[in-house]
Amino acid sequence: MADKLLSRYQELKEQINFHNHRYHVLDKPIISDLEFDKLLNELKKIEAEHPDWITPDSPTLRAGGKPADRFSKVRHPSPILSLANAFGADDARAWLERIKKIDDRVEKAKFVVEPKIDGLSVVLHYRDGVFTQGATRGDGEIGEDITSNLRTVRAIPLRIPVGGKQKAEVSVPKYLVVRGEAFIPIKEFEALNKKLEEAGERTYQNPRNTAAGSLRQLDPELTASRPITLLVYQIIHAEGGKVPTSQWEILEYLKALGFPVSDVPKRFNDLEKAIEYTETWDKGRDTLPYEADGMVIKIDDLNLAADLGFVGKDPRGAIAYKFPAREVTTTLNDIGVAVGRTGVLTPYAILEPVEIGGVIVERATLHNFDYIAEKDIRVGDRVLLKRAGEVIPYVIGPVVDARKGKEKKFKPPQNCPACDQAVEHIEGEVAWYCVNSACPAQLIRNIEHFVSRGAMDIVGLGIKIVEQLIESGLVKDVADLFTLKKSDLLKLEGFAEKKADNLLGSIEQAKSQSLNRLIAALGIHGVGEVMSNDLARAFGNVSALSKTTMNDLQQIEGLGPNIAESIVDWFKRPANQKVLKKLKSAGVDPVMQKSEGKKQGVLSGLTFVVTGTLPNFSRDDAKEFIESNGGKVTDSVSKKTSYLVLGENPGSKFDKAKSLGVKIVDEAGLKKLVG
Repeated sequence: MADKLLSRYQELKEQINFHNHRYHVLDKPIISDLEFDKLLNELKKIEAEHPDWITPDSPTLRAGGKPADRFSKVRHPSPILSLANAFGADDARAWLERIKKIDDRVEKAKFVVEPKIDGLSVVLHYRDGVFTQGATRGDGEIGEDITSNLRTVRAIPLRIPVGGKQKAEVSVPKYLVVRGEAFIPIKEFEALNKKLEEAGERTYQNPRNTAAGSLRQLDPELTASRPITLLVYQIIHAEGGKVPTSQWEILEYLKALGFPVSDVPKRFNDLEKAIEYTETWDKGRDTLPYEADGMVIKIDDLNLAADLGFVGKDPRGAIAYKFPAREVTTTLNDIGVAVGRTGVLTPYAILEPVEIGGVIVERATLHNFDYIAEKDIRVGDRVLLKRAGEVIPYVIGPVVDARKGKEKKFKPPQNCPACDQAVEHIEGEVAWYCVNSACPAQLIRNIEHFVSRGAMDIVGLGIKIVEQLIESGLVKDVADLFTLKKSDLLKLEGFAEKKADNLLGSIEQAKSQSLNRLIAALGIHGVGEVMSNDLARAFGNVSALSKTTMNDLQQIEGLGPNIAESIVDWFKRPANQKVLKKLKSAGVDPVMQKSEGKKQGVLSGLTFVVTGTLPNFSRDDAKEFIESNGGKVTDSVSKKTSYLVLGENPGSKFDKAKSLGVKIVDEAGLKKLVG
């Protein structure tokens, strides 16, 4: 038994040292902080039972990994140590009870709570108030000289005190060494990734690794191009001057010197109030501008904290109160595909179950198929998983360095997993679609759209009744609505004579709806109300439209190849042809004369786009007003657009119109055009 435990102890040391090197030296971790902490805690437990096994290479005796050989070495004037972890209020209380037994002054101690920023720990040296050297933490004793890179970080003062005359009375030691955390703010990180993505370059997985990698490379210009900042929170060493002996006063002192200091810290007279404040930041961390994986609770009296000493590499005078993990790594066992109500196929990750944020996660979103390809996510990969707040967990990307060569690339499905019909992917679009109008995975949404006000306008057929009709098996596609019988409806919960009569009357009225409404109701991807009008005028009936070609369709102004392809593809599907045949048999086969709707008027030959909210016209009113005076309304702005009709809160169409030089009028201007 002892031999087996000793073997496990040696294995744990090797694993932890390996992961320490990847995290602190290579900036390429392949496991999460939570997984690392579990390994370390297991090691600590074994060492507590067998202190005679502890050797100088134990990870519990140092903080971090060795510095990279490519940088000059810097020996720190005092050890730059990390902290022991508390995973809840009970752990924090146990920490207090332990240190009370060492020094009874702890009984009356005050506590300072500070954010535990997830960044790169840096050490800054000042001689005679001038920044002379900057280093990484390294192994806690020796770090890497990254002075040139740190000089590019604008938050770091090159001379202290900063602030002119009002700071003149602040005492500055001849030699001062401070510690801070360098990081990239979340918003700036997202903006950086967006910029890289638009340029077709590789994006980054998280702010911490990006900041660390940017500071620990040899080109200061690259560092300067990254939005790195920092917050300072500790004085490591001071000579030739007095500095405060209270952590709270240290923060105020650092702020007075001109260092960036967090505004989150607070001081408390007892631990319970400190814990209470700490726990408010579990959910509140989403309001912080940076990533934080916990809060740090410190003894305010620094002399007392120093007298408490250390346990291995951990000072007894402070503890890191960790939040539930939001990022973990696990194995991607497979990739599934879900079909949404609009027919969009969405991939999702099938994972080796893993705990994150107090929840066991087995599924996570993969956004879309382009995302899988861009990130090169493969089945069998070790993947980094994130869950923020109540947001659905998502896969950030693969841990490439953990690959063993057996991982398989994923190919999007050629057929819908719900109905086995061929899927559609239009060049240039992200989404893949199932366009089968009878697909069971999207039937509710299809019918809901079919009966909506802008389509067939079947009053009284709300989502709840649609669900009833589908669950009962009475409706398997939109055409089945027109064959419903009163006796069928009366069998459903909530239906009496009058309700059944009203609904059947509304369905009967819908049979006389116009051709353009029927085309809009079919739910063809890219075909809205405006395009439905154009198609109705051009073809006159559904039968003619169903036989059209891409070339014929592209003769219609404003109809491009993508929408043309979508229309042709929809009509050639056997399942959709079956629905059209059933509609015709039920008496739903409207006809429009090709010349119908081509009204002459003062707006003839002019094309309009409407955006925003107009004061008196609804969108339909504006469209009817323009068309009744001979004009044409389209959905998108192009060089052929004559006027943009602008209302309040316009969207991107306003910006595009300005960029193309399209004339812009408001509602009053539109009426003036008509006279």
